[in-house]
Amino acid sequence: MPLDQSFAGRSYSPVGKYAVSREKILEFAEAIGDPNPLYRDPEAARAAGYPDVIAPPTFLTILNLPKVNVIVADPELGLDYSRMVHGDQGFTYERPVHAGDVLEIGATIDNIMARAGNDFLNISARITDAEGKLVCTTRAQLVVRGEDA
Repeated sequence: MPLDQSFAGRSYSPVGKYAVSREKILEFAEAIGDPNPLYRDPEAARAAGYPDVIAPPTFLTILNLPKVNVIVADPELGLDYSRMVHGDQGFTYERPVHAGDVLEIGATIDNIMARAGNDFLNISARITDAEGKLVCTTRAQLVVRGEDA
């Protein structure tokens, strides 16, 4: 069953805040095997001009994935999760994320298109800090394979 095209433009508001900590950044750096001292050592980060340790570029997946899952699980959308694959992901930063940030994420379904019997769902999200300033814009494309695919 094709996705409901009327969902294009639908927004999903922020529903809570995420406090970025040194510990969470370190856990993420360890998980991806990145020894960069800017992710681990506050003094190295300060010497490089940051207020505290910074997060690896893909760290915001921690916020983005749950927001995408809210959209995917929306029963009105009609997305069959068992037929979904991740097509693309991107991050556009205004500044690095650092320990001490308090972030929120809101998302929008930019468009839904059908091509070759498959549905393509394009989602963007805005991640803002405690002052409401944009930190990062993310984008994701999900592909829902058609019945005959």
